[in-house]
Amino acid sequence: MAVAFPSLPGLKRVAPRRGAGALVPAALAAAAWPPVILTLFIWPPENWWSGVDTDWRLVMLAVGLIAAPAGLWLLLDSHGRTGRPSTRLGVVCRFTVFGGLLAAAMQTVMAVIMAGLAGAASQSLVQGLGAIETALLIYGVGGLPLAVMMGVSYALWGGLCVAYLGFVSAPTVKNRMGVLAERDVTGI
Repeated sequence: MAVAFPSLPGLKRVAPRRGAGALVPAALAAAAWPPVILTLFIWPPENWWSGVDTDWRLVMLAVGLIAAPAGLWLLLDSHGRTGRPSTRLGVVCRFTVFGGLLAAAMQTVMAVIMAGLAGAASQSLVQGLGAIETALLIYGVGGLPLAVMMGVSYALWGGLCVAYLGFVSAPTVKNRMGVLAERDVTGI
């Protein structure tokens, strides 16, 4: 038996704010994850732009500046077509899940690229195979859980920012004639 808890936080119906005036600050706040911003001031990066040696915080911030508005646009498109997610909890959950998947996909691509670069820089076939194996172990096996953990944390922050800055409480509609079906209140 499913029990609905409409009084719990995050389960009230929401609708997207209208206009770019509210959505742009939501996307910028979602991209500005506080740990990245604070550590940039505390420990300034040594390499601002030098290929594979670029500071990982700058790369993460650049990805966030692209992924947060894109995720918000996809979320608004989904909400316009299906009405889902219809709660703040649903918005946060979608951002968190897809942020973790994005982090896993990007780390996998990075592991393959680094393995290819390591193999191409080798002088013999056996040395190349060893370099590929080492790069895959470091960036794939070792780096993937860390990347997913960072991606989920970043996406959780982004989801909270979008849920509270980009969405407002939806007006309630009275069921005057009994034709409105009772909908799922979780919205996930």
